Amino acid sequence: MEEKKLHIEEKIIKGRNGLTFLVLNTVLIIFCVFLFIFGIILAEKGSALGVVFIVLGALYAFVIGPIQYAGLKIIKPNEALVLTLFGKYYGTLKKEGFFHVHPFATAFNPTKPSLMAQSLTSGQIVTSSNSQPKSESPKIRDSASGKCVSLKVMTLNNNKQKVNDKLGNPIEIGVVVIWKVVNSVKAVFNVDNYMEFLSIQADSALRNIVRLYPYDISNDDDTSDELSLRGSSQEVALKLQKELQEKVEVAGIEIIETRITHLAYAPEIAAAMLQRQQASAVIDARKLIVEGAVGMVEMALNQLSENNIVQLDDERRAAMVSNLLVVLCGNKDAQPIVNSGSIY
Repeated sequence: MEEKKLHIEEKIIKGRNGLTFLVLNTVLIIFCVFLFIFGIILAEKGSALGVVFIVLGALYAFVIGPIQYAGLKIIKPNEALVLTLFGKYYGTLKKEGFFHVHPFATAFNPTKPSLMAQSLTSGQIVTSSNSQPKSESPKIRDSASGKCVSLKVMTLNNNKQKVNDKLGNPIEIGVVVIWKVVNSVKAVFNVDNYMEFLSIQADSALRNIVRLYPYDISNDDDTSDELSLRGSSQEVALKLQKELQEKVEVAGIEIIETRITHLAYAPEIAAAMLQRQQASAVIDARKLIVEGAVGMVEMALNQLSENNIVQLDDERRAAMVSNLLVVLCGNKDAQPIVNSGSIY
């Protein structure tokens, strides 16, 4: 079966100059009021034209004129107003300014709750004495005025998640997503609420990506090309951006950038992993100390032999090597003992 998709093309409408229409409509209403009064005067004198003036004046002054004011729309920079007319898509206003459109064209934005929903969430309407309004704040706030859709660059900062990495270790990770709406029609009509849709898809994409990589790579795997969450955060963020973009394309959203803001082992294994890292660091430090000490001992023995300072047999040579390694590799400062007699 063929997959059904919404094919609503974005139609940009210019609209009429709102200020000019406001002045003309106001003048017409005032004129029709006087026409209505003049018609009453003519009707009292028995003129049939007075009835016509009364009907025309009342129709425009009290019905048509006030309805026309509903078509006035104000658009701020980086905002778009998606309009519907009797349930059908009418057009989108994107240019900032003061415009007049069809008076029955209404703006639609699913992210902006109705007055009833706002009063319910704010606690103004309570159905029972024990009910309490929700105090949860939205993860994303639409700063657009009225029913407009914001075209500004916005930030999504979801809560930290606990996810298992490729090795099964539970980790806590948080990301920030920089995004913007590039197609207001898709954002409004293709999904129920594009902000909630983005938030859910970001959580889902993050879990899918984290499961593909280990938190860190052990020292034995330094030569491998495997990526890790800690060592390859930029590459992981780019892959997350690509996957998230594919998921939110249907909502007309462009993902500009994704960044990992928090990465740590989960509390239940953090102490054990810290001990592991400390042990690994100690081993690495010991390896470096031993390598340096062996080099210094070798250099000391070579210089003693070349300069004929002292001739050592194998037993004394081994003892000297042992003493030098103890001094150079020890955790504490050596306490030398001076022998004033013969070394033999």
